[in-house]
Amino acid sequence: MKNFALIGAAGYIAPRHMKAIRETGNQLAVGYDINDSVGIIDSISPQSEFFTEFERFQEHAWQLKRTAETALDYVVVCSPNYLHHAHIAAGLRLGCDVICEKPLVPTPELLDELALIEQETGRRVYNILQLRHHQAILELKQKVKQESRTGKHEVELTYITSRGKWYMESWKGDPRKSFGVATNIGVHFFDMLHFIFGKLQKNVLHYAGNDKAAGYLEYEKARVPWFLSIDARDLPESAKGKQSTYRSITVDGKEIEFSGGFTDLHTVSYQEILAGRGYGIEDARHCIETVNTIRSAQPETPEAGEAHPFLNRLV
Repeated sequence: MKNFALIGAAGYIAPRHMKAIRETGNQLAVGYDINDSVGIIDSISPQSEFFTEFERFQEHAWQLKRTAETALDYVVVCSPNYLHHAHIAAGLRLGCDVICEKPLVPTPELLDELALIEQETGRRVYNILQLRHHQAILELKQKVKQESRTGKHEVELTYITSRGKWYMESWKGDPRKSFGVATNIGVHFFDMLHFIFGKLQKNVLHYAGNDKAAGYLEYEKARVPWFLSIDARDLPESAKGKQSTYRSITVDGKEIEFSGGFTDLHTVSYQEILAGRGYGIEDARHCIETVNTIRSAQPETPEAGEAHPFLNRLV
């Protein structure tokens, strides 16, 4: 049984990590969050220690190190995006391997810094890239790999996840903390596209706003207009009033159904990490480079065939 600490225990994604820790037969020893709305712990790991001050959490973690039985093995980072680097570094320096939510860090330079801390501590960082474990994505990757074709696949990515007014009042609505909507809700989709279609060859931004973004990516094996939004008004008519999230990927005009199968992907990610097959810093580099370029780009007029159909609603 491994001992886990969880930083960001009150966050939206934290319960999936708590569940994964339990379902892999391990123990959540201690949680930390500046917010104390963590009643979910009672149904998953009621014996866990919990702190709302980082200094007390860190001191407790150092005390646990005194005996092999209680020492922490992993620190899980589910804190706001802008704190990931600091919390990952703290976990590594506690002598733990670290599991972090996406995006790992905002820039390639900070990836290099984490790699240096890995060398200094002898510990490892793992990123949750859960779509790489989705069965429909794995099947598509295998199909693309086995095909012999000269032209590129025509792919279209659309992801609309409606958020209320609270979003802009939270850290997620502050681009200094979330790094913007394309990074916050898009980074794992960009990782998935790279995972399936190879290296990125072209990255163009067509629209950037506080609540939506659109652009074009070209990979070794695919051309991909993309559209990401948290605005419910962007939902297609077929979804309005019926669902708050619309997730669509088409490949050569055919819809890839992957709406289901998300429930257990964090547990699968943990199983792979614990088996020594987790995704580390270099696996995350491609998608970090992609969103870093998008954040620093100026919107351009789309070239023929590169605009997402939803872009017409915005310009």
